[in-house]
Amino acid sequence: MKVVVDTNVLISGIFFDGPPARILKAWLHGQLEFVVSHEILEEYFEVCERLSFRYPTVDITQILILIVQNCHIVDPLPLPESASSDADDDKFIACALASDTKTIISGDSDLLAVSGYKNIQIVTPREFVDGHLG
Repeated sequence: MKVVVDTNVLISGIFFDGPPARILKAWLHGQLEFVVSHEILEEYFEVCERLSFRYPTVDITQILILIVQNCHIVDPLPLPESASSDADDDKFIACALASDTKTIISGDSDLLAVSGYKNIQIVTPREFVDGHLG
């Protein structure tokens, strides 16, 4: 199953246990295909780099290498108009549209508020785990 993963879910999955970590483990075991754009990858890298100083025991570099090597990278077109009240979230929707991905996993309330936009379901990590990873 293809999914677009918001940065907050990736970060939570790397640094903490819980539903985001289960999503990352499912991806590592080949149960999920993560779809990203270059813009999303840049955000992943920036946030991970900032947090690596707070969590020096976590090997961020290896995780980021795995992401680059094992994600499907697309080049989406910008949305003609913002779908979310936070225009910075549009990159996740554009990525889903470019890859025909029907699910975005996010903890961001602005993004969750536009679930159903262009038939894309935007769900929390808990909802995704309960509905797809049981």
